[in-house]
Amino acid sequence: MPSYLFWLFSTIMLIGACAVIAFRNPVSSALAMVTCFVGLAALFIGLSAFFVGVIQILVYSGAIMVLFLFIIMLLDLKDEEKRANSFAPLAAGLVLVGIFFIQLVGVLSNKLPNQTAPPLDPATLAAAASDYPPGSKIAEALTAGKLPDVHLIGHTLFTQYNLPLQILGVLLLVATVGVVVLSNRQTS
Repeated sequence: MPSYLFWLFSTIMLIGACAVIAFRNPVSSALAMVTCFVGLAALFIGLSAFFVGVIQILVYSGAIMVLFLFIIMLLDLKDEEKRANSFAPLAAGLVLVGIFFIQLVGVLSNKLPNQTAPPLDPATLAAAASDYPPGSKIAEALTAGKLPDVHLIGHTLFTQYNLPLQILGVLLLVATVGVVVLSNRQTS
């Protein structure tokens, strides 16, 4: 990815993230979060992670944000009323910004070795096929010298991370049901 595209998409993402915090209207904040997600998807695509970039757009910018907007509309949130600003939250925020800045300088000051990804030549892919059951789509594609990225992500997600995936699904369902219950309680 050319550096000017990286800086463009990073700037779009940071502006969207700052707008999420700055806007007082929850709907405007949610739409600013969509801008942040689109910038992040463009960065993924620039890193040649096309599947992750497309999923970022479809799942987060599409489905999750529609769910957020649905919940915001159900709760019928109004603009937040302005209240007197106190010094304590501002001081805590400035301290946190200072700590993060010091941490960023510390991380960026360390020289890391030039690490490159291993080559994806047919011999390397065929050797990786031995990690999967013979006859599976993943093993066949790796033996043929192709990288089945979607199948690999699905295999990893539903084997190594199945329990966290199921817990996340239940958590989202409980949150949605809770919003529906809260919205019915407010109208009664």
